[in-house]
Amino acid sequence: MRAALAPGVRLLRALPRDSRYRGLTLVLTFLSYTSYHLSRKPISIVKSQLHPNCSALGPNPHNDSNSSTWCSWAPFDGDNYKELFGALDNAFLVAYAIGMFISGIFGERLPLRYYLSGGMVLSGLFTALFGLGYFWDIHVLWYFIVVQVCNGLVQTTGWPAVVACVGNWFGKGKRGLIMGIWNSHTSVGNILGSLIAGAWVSSAWGLSFVVPGIIITTVGIICFFFLVEYPEDVDCSPPLHHVMTISEKDPEAVTSNEGPLGLSGQSSVDHSHSPKEPAEEPEAISFLGALRIPGVVEFSLCLLFAKLVSYTFLYWLPLYIVNVAHFGAKEAGDLSTLFDVGGILGGIFAGLISDYTGGRATTCCVMLVVAAPMLFLYNHVGQNGIGTSIAMLIICGALVNGPYALITTAVSADLGTHESLKGNAKALSTVTAIIDGTGSVGAALGPLLAGLISPTGWNNVFYMLIAADVLACLLLARVVVKEARGWCGSMARKRGY
Repeated sequence: MRAALAPGVRLLRALPRDSRYRGLTLVLTFLSYTSYHLSRKPISIVKSQLHPNCSALGPNPHNDSNSSTWCSWAPFDGDNYKELFGALDNAFLVAYAIGMFISGIFGERLPLRYYLSGGMVLSGLFTALFGLGYFWDIHVLWYFIVVQVCNGLVQTTGWPAVVACVGNWFGKGKRGLIMGIWNSHTSVGNILGSLIAGAWVSSAWGLSFVVPGIIITTVGIICFFFLVEYPEDVDCSPPLHHVMTISEKDPEAVTSNEGPLGLSGQSSVDHSHSPKEPAEEPEAISFLGALRIPGVVEFSLCLLFAKLVSYTFLYWLPLYIVNVAHFGAKEAGDLSTLFDVGGILGGIFAGLISDYTGGRATTCCVMLVVAAPMLFLYNHVGQNGIGTSIAMLIICGALVNGPYALITTAVSADLGTHESLKGNAKALSTVTAIIDGTGSVGAALGPLLAGLISPTGWNNVFYMLIAADVLACLLLARVVVKEARGWCGSMARKRGY
């Protein structure tokens, strides 16, 4: 006797063909970028194991020496271990920042499926090579530096590729809350990376890298076999990337109709990767021309400082918890995931508020202003009990990652409605490269500065982060004033003035 058709299969069959493939694209791209961040997280968890507090473990069992670093992993067993950790972070992030400026160019010229899956396999290889240094008993700094540089370069394949794939399947009408949820892949990857790395950090820290490397490689292979780049490839209807709507006739309607959140986080892909190009391709804008577009410089520099704060927490929070709260490496890694839980909530909250008010810059500025005193409080009272730590980590994660998530998902959509960019796909790609590349520079600077400043005390690191938040807010002042004037003008018109 044959069983009835599985409920899940019946549900899939009930969905339209286009919806099934769009759902598959969302799931695969979500898993892809989750695995990218999953493979970046282990280094922050393993730092505390590379230079642990050996005195707590007792005397050196191999000899009578009273060295306090006998259990540390050379070359990170010296007093300059924090600077060396900063060098590791900087090697990855500088390579990532440089690669991001050119990665989009390759992504536009290569098949996305090959580009994404190939980058994921290479990312898995270099992630695993870092962990194999444990099993091969490698104690040469340059080995780990070179591996980090190579990994930083190949990891730039992720964002342009997933953005392009989502942009090919979803048009302008498919934005809003769904993008806020989809964009949580960053925090989900950080959380999973912390948990997976923490499982082996105290026993065999090499597996903290090898296992994530295998995971991202596996997801890359799955994408190679199942990812569909364009709807036309499976006889699905392409989305409407550019239609004549009210928003084109009334510039003020753009904000309310489009919302701040782009499905890919960078609406340039909606144009630049549209399967159907207009009859006359617009002339590409120059780099300087893109900088002259109102808002590009402000949001780019704001993202630089916002990403500086976010990535400093990403790479240094577990070590800070170990040093200040005196938790073990695994417990610190697990606790640090709460910062990313807050990041998920903050990203969705920022998107919803910005969508409702139409004030991208104002939303970012308010969250950054509130984040500064919260960071100060976390440093001074955040370790006064597990309950306080949990609450402060979630709040700080929401306030720090909210503006970062909002900028990366909203700015390109806003600029895509600007009159000087309408229909110009190459201009949008250039603007996206400027914003993301500038933000990646901040991501490289944050952990480096933390490595240089932390020997003078963790208080100074937090003062640096607070200053970065304040600068990010100040850089948006002109755009905030412009938004406020727009609101005042709108209210005056409604009152009949």
